[in-house]
Amino acid sequence: MNTADLGLPVDVPSTALFTDQYELTMLRAALKAGTAERRSVFEVFTRRLPNGRRYGVVAGTGRVLDAVENFRFDADVLAFLGERGIVDERTLTWLADYRFSGDVWGYPEGEVYFPGSPIMRVEGTFAECVLLETVILSILNHDSAIAAAASRMASAAGDRPLIEMGARRTHELAAVAAARAAYVGGFATTSDLAAGFRYGIPTVGTSAHAFTLLHDRERDAFRAQVDTLGRGTTLLVDTYDVAEAVRTAVEVAGPELGAVRIDSGDLLLVAHRVRHQLDELGATNTKIVVTSDLDEYAIASLAAAPVDAYGVGTQLVTGSGHPTASMVYKLVARAESTDPKAPLVPVAKKSTGGKTSIGGRKWAARRLDEEGIAEAEVVGTGPVPAELVDRQLLVQLIKGGEVVAREPLDVPRDRHIAARARLPLSAIQLSRGEPVIPTEYVHGRSGS
Repeated sequence: MNTADLGLPVDVPSTALFTDQYELTMLRAALKAGTAERRSVFEVFTRRLPNGRRYGVVAGTGRVLDAVENFRFDADVLAFLGERGIVDERTLTWLADYRFSGDVWGYPEGEVYFPGSPIMRVEGTFAECVLLETVILSILNHDSAIAAAASRMASAAGDRPLIEMGARRTHELAAVAAARAAYVGGFATTSDLAAGFRYGIPTVGTSAHAFTLLHDRERDAFRAQVDTLGRGTTLLVDTYDVAEAVRTAVEVAGPELGAVRIDSGDLLLVAHRVRHQLDELGATNTKIVVTSDLDEYAIASLAAAPVDAYGVGTQLVTGSGHPTASMVYKLVARAESTDPKAPLVPVAKKSTGGKTSIGGRKWAARRLDEEGIAEAEVVGTGPVPAELVDRQLLVQLIKGGEVVAREPLDVPRDRHIAARARLPLSAIQLSRGEPVIPTEYVHGRSGS
C-alpha cells in the first residue's frame, strides 16, 4: 500500500507470515471439509483488564488496517509453505489469490474499552477471517498495552509534556510501534527517528553523557552543543556535579538557555535545588526535564516538583508492567452452510477457568449520565435499544475489503483525550481498583 494519502513516506511489506501455523492448517482442513466458505464473525475482546487498570485504550487500529491490506502470499512465501508441507497444493492455489474481501468494524483508535468490549469485529468467510487472527492480535495487544501505560502517565503528568525515549529498551521494530502508541496515549514527542519518519511524530533529542565525557571539560561540551544547536538547547547536567554543571550551563548559554536535563539522583530534591539555582542565576525561563526509569507512579510523585517535562523509556515500552492487553480473537457466529444468505448462528467455547465466551454478533454502546460522564459499557446482541442507538461505539473500518477509515495520527490522539475526559474522575487514580465503569450485557438474537 502506498501511504502517500497521509503523507507517510514508506510502504508496508507483506504481512502474510505474521501468523501461526495452525491458522493455515485450519484453512487446509476447512477447504477439504467444504466449510471454508461459511460466513463467519470473529470478535476481538479481553475478558479482564490488567490488574489495577481502570480502563483500556484501543491503539494499533491504523496498523491493523495496513496489515490486512497487505496480507498477500507471494511466490517465495508460497514456496516456503509448500516445501515445508504446511499446506497442500489446493491450499497453495487458494492462498495465491488471497485478498480479504470482508468487513471490519471496531472501536475507533484512541477510544477506551472495558472487559467484554467487542474491540474489533471481523466478518467474511471463515477462510479469509481465520488467517488474520495472529497479526491482528499481535498489533492490538502490543499497541493497546503501550497506549494504556502512556495514558496513565499522561494523566499523572497533567499539562507537562512527555517524551517517548524507549527505543533502546525494546525490539527495534517494536520501538516504532511503541512510539506510535505512546503518541495516541498522550505523549508529545519521541526520540525515535524511525517513528518520526514513518508516522510524522515530532522528534526531539540533544546529547547523552558520552558527549560530556568526550570533552576535556564539561564547559567545552556545553560550548560545543550551544554553538551547534543554539542557546535554546537542553544541556545534561548530572554527569559530574549538578550544581557546578548548572552554573556552567548558564555561563555558557546565558539566561536564554532552553532547558537542563536531570537523569539521576533524588529527582524531587534535585529538581527543587536546580530550579532555585536557575532562578538565582537569572535563567527563570529555563525549563527542567527529568528522565531516569520513570513510570506513572514516579511521575505522580513529582507533581509538586518544579519539573517542566518528563522523558520515559523502559516502563513505557514494556507497558509499565503489563506488556500485553490479553485480547483474544474468537469465532462468535457462523452460517450453517456456504449459502451467502444462510443465517448466522451464535457459537461460543464452553470452558471453565475464566475462559468462557459469549456467542453472537455484538454491538456496543456507552451509557452516559446526565452530566455526560460514562456510567456503563453496554454490550449486546440483536436490536440496539432506542436510547443507545446514538451512543454506539463500533465504526466501519473495512468495507468489502477496502479500507474506509484511515486517519491521521492526531485524530486518535485527540479522540483519546476526549474519551478519557468522559470517564468518571476515579479513572485516573493510580491506586488499584476495578474497571471504572461496569460492563452490562443485553441478550437478543445474534442477527444475520
